[in-house]
Amino acid sequence: MPQREEILMKVAAFAADAHAGQIRKYVDEPYVEHPVRVMYTCMSYDLPVPVLAAALLHDVIEDTKVTPDELLKFLRTVFSNDNTANQVLAYVLELTDVYIKADYPHWNRRIRKAAELERLKLTAPDVQTIKYADILDNSTAIAKQDPGFAAVLLKEYQQQLEALTKGNLGLKELATNQVSEALASVSKREDSASAH
Repeated sequence: MPQREEILMKVAAFAADAHAGQIRKYVDEPYVEHPVRVMYTCMSYDLPVPVLAAALLHDVIEDTKVTPDELLKFLRTVFSNDNTANQVLAYVLELTDVYIKADYPHWNRRIRKAAELERLKLTAPDVQTIKYADILDNSTAIAKQDPGFAAVLLKEYQQQLEALTKGNLGLKELATNQVSEALASVSKREDSASAH
């Protein structure tokens, strides 16, 4: 088996273990399916293994009990080069929300998201590319399942896509179109609901 596939299988197994028992909020599926789709989206743009690994792990620090130290320890068992392990960890940390409600209880969602966006603007191009793939995957499910909150979230995604300009342009365009279509379908649903 080529080294690339072997690495990604180990990383996917780690992500699956970290997210074990978690179910996606708007889709009845194991949570790990989301980062796997994000990784496959990135893979279709011929991105290198460290980016694909970070895509698989992008929610591990934010949404599981795994600590940065534990993640780095694991990454050093997978990548022969410590610099690569450090790079993957750095990408995951850049993709991890900093301005969360627990740490900033006096800030409302709009203020937290604005601060998060300013932070994300400074991230590496590969990190922004993973973010595009994340938005692409997330925007599909929410529009169907929670149109009320979808309008808020999709507008945040639009702002992110406008502001994050360093990633893969093809993927950015795909995500932008997806978010626009999802917003249009949510608006249409709201219009028909208010007409009745």
